[in-house]
Amino acid sequence: CDAIQPDGVIVQFGGQTPLNLARGLAEAGVPVIGTSVDTIEAAEDRELFQKLIDELGLKQPPSGIARNMDEARVEAKVIGFPMLVRPSFVLGGRAMEICYDQTQFDRYVAEAFVVADGQPVLIDRFLEDATEVDVDAIADGTDCVIMGIMEHIEEAGVHSGDSACAIPPFSLTQPVLHEIREATSKLAQKLNVIGLMNIQFAIKSEEQGLVLYVLEVNPRASRTAPFVAKATGVPVASIATKVMAGISLAEQGITEEPIPRHVSIKESVFPFRKFAGVDIVLGPEMRSTGEVMGVSDKFSLAFAKSQIAAGSLLPESGKIFISLSARHKESAQAIGSELRDLGFEVLATSGTAARLEEGGVEVTRVKKLAEGHPNLIDYLKNDDVQLILNTPSGKGARTDEGRIRAAAVQHGVPCITTLAAAEVAVRAMRATRDVDLEVESLQSRYAKSL
Repeated sequence: CDAIQPDGVIVQFGGQTPLNLARGLAEAGVPVIGTSVDTIEAAEDRELFQKLIDELGLKQPPSGIARNMDEARVEAKVIGFPMLVRPSFVLGGRAMEICYDQTQFDRYVAEAFVVADGQPVLIDRFLEDATEVDVDAIADGTDCVIMGIMEHIEEAGVHSGDSACAIPPFSLTQPVLHEIREATSKLAQKLNVIGLMNIQFAIKSEEQGLVLYVLEVNPRASRTAPFVAKATGVPVASIATKVMAGISLAEQGITEEPIPRHVSIKESVFPFRKFAGVDIVLGPEMRSTGEVMGVSDKFSLAFAKSQIAAGSLLPESGKIFISLSARHKESAQAIGSELRDLGFEVLATSGTAARLEEGGVEVTRVKKLAEGHPNLIDYLKNDDVQLILNTPSGKGARTDEGRIRAAAVQHGVPCITTLAAAEVAVRAMRATRDVDLEVESLQSRYAKSL
């Protein structure tokens, strides 16, 4: 640094690693441009951040910090199952797991301590059936302008880097959006953010109504920043860099949240075809290796385009296998009925088939793997199933459902593993029956809107 003598260093565009280096850079005499090192540490330090959340009157899921296994077990008794366990200061949700019982907890916490390498392990109450939301914003110390509010299609529990998400939000109510905007502004002001900020929220239905929880605040650019820029036509990185260099949002003419001119869906791309036998169920640990984007005036068509771009072609006809876990079986009838209306033949094993038949849905019963032949893997080998909708009840490649998901990847058959994505996929398949997909460049679309 003495030889280079920089005017300053920006640490907001490189993910977690530059933030971890920020204190060392500052102590070495290197000016950190934008958000201060103290603010970065306040957002990263769990105890400091919890105090800040309480001062602002916001909510976080019950949480704790453990530096050894004994402390972890004490925190677990207070927080209760299900719990989300993760090492601190790691990228991509590495070694992050959801624990539903004590056996899982002991195993995953032990693994998290190994990965944490001397840092604490974080334990949070996991919010089941919650909707997750990402917010990207830019603040200059005085003003805060939201660049994009992204609603995840998959429920909370799937890593934000793996979940599909939409701009603008497709199901959030105006009161919830107002609460999100208010919370974002409060956090930016309290933390004195200068530059980019990403916040992850969860909305959960509870007895008192919809409750907004703050999951995480990152005083930096998230992986979502390029998606937001393309979805809105606003040069997010350029604006943030100017703010960090001392040019306020007002001086740049940035005073209002951009209104998207279309629906944009970000979908993740996975490398599963290269890893034979791996279970493809999505969870807290990030597994995607890239992402694509679908754009349309309609949400359903934008989703359909995103699936095409990700190499997961939704079928127009043929057979669709449905296997939903116990807590999702009440949704089987609606999905099955919709698929039958679209002309698909519905396949299912005994449990899901019985639920479908109760609702009057015609279904072809398929044997479980242990029951002999023909089972679903036989259908896959014969290219006789076009889509699998399978929400997991037991994660793991050795389970029947794990073997089915692995076989789907091997035979190039799309396999959807969350209920929310399954419901949206059915909407998309119906929409593409009525409308032909069109191709248009982002530049053309923006030009027509100006």
